Amino acid sequence: MDTTTLRVDEPRELLAYLPHQLGFHPHESAVAVSLRAPRGRVGLVARVDLPDLADPQGGPQVARGLVAHLGADRAARTVLVLYTDADPRGPGLDPVGARAAATHFREGAAVPLGDVPVWVVTATGYLALDCEDVRCCPVGGRPLAELESTSVGAHMVLAGSCVARSRTGVGRVRTAPADARRAVARVARRWQARQVLAEQGGAAAQVAWREQSLAAWRAAVRAVQDGAEPTRAAVLGRIEVGLTDRRVRDAVLVSMVPGTGDLAERSVRSDDPADMRAMGAAVGVIVDPQSAQPPPPGPTAAHVQTLERVVAHGRRDAQAPALTLLAMLAWWQGDGVRASILVAQARAHDPAHRLACLLDDALAAALPPGWVRSG
Repeated sequence: MDTTTLRVDEPRELLAYLPHQLGFHPHESAVAVSLRAPRGRVGLVARVDLPDLADPQGGPQVARGLVAHLGADRAARTVLVLYTDADPRGPGLDPVGARAAATHFREGAAVPLGDVPVWVVTATGYLALDCEDVRCCPVGGRPLAELESTSVGAHMVLAGSCVARSRTGVGRVRTAPADARRAVARVARRWQARQVLAEQGGAAAQVAWREQSLAAWRAAVRAVQDGAEPTRAAVLGRIEVGLTDRRVRDAVLVSMVPGTGDLAERSVRSDDPADMRAMGAAVGVIVDPQSAQPPPPGPTAAHVQTLERVVAHGRRDAQAPALTLLAMLAWWQGDGVRASILVAQARAHDPAHRLACLLDDALAAALPPGWVRSG
């Protein structure tokens, strides 16, 4: 996560920044940007499909929804950026209705946010929608290469930011080789059989199985932090099955929160009320603006890599727990696009997965993580 404050007071700086913020190059999209008082700091960046905003019947409602999300983000002003293949200026040059989309958004934003500058990024250039001066905004726009030479773009590249070619690429986890997946599958089947025996063996056996599943998670994270590659099949198989147990999954989630010590281990051993309260407080670090913290970059990167290894090596249609935790981490990092794609994948694997459903609701409401709302 990049927490550096960037100056985006020039239009081309903002246009260079948006793909990095979204994580992909938008296509036929409308992107509304929240500019917060007092210095126009960039806040929420919300994307919708351009045809939806341009639609004569539904477009005004989409615009009102965008404006409501900007208001919740405490926007003082806003900028709208339209991504479409062709320059929409002039008669017959606007097949997807970019001008209609701009009109709907401007009408919805007029009272709370005032005049709205609208910029257009085409396949070949960028331009101001209202500019008719060909010296400033020639047909097709100014060259896109100008956006690549901005200070914001240079900063993001140096910070390691990568931009996917499409929205779907943001949430893609590369599948591991077949022999590695088969090895993990053998471990997972054995560990699932152990889970059944533990359930039949009583409380002590269940606690032992959960402790060993959590220990596998800790070992995998340490391996990533130490630069070890690859993680052993025995560890990944135990994690994959362990995450299907709610107590283990919640313990893994809490282990990602800084300052929780051995709370994750205690939580799988007993139902001590004090530990349950501490678990709630730990989740509050992610969601509650009153106690929220941003995710620590180093440990969070290790958690992401570990979960991606689990997904890459696991059963292709049974990764809802790991995908949901990946989505939660992406949301905590402020990457709503990646979070929404991952949670959609999780729900495709298990439509009833409760944590995925809750996170999906938060994303649908454009609810940012606690540290963003407290900023």
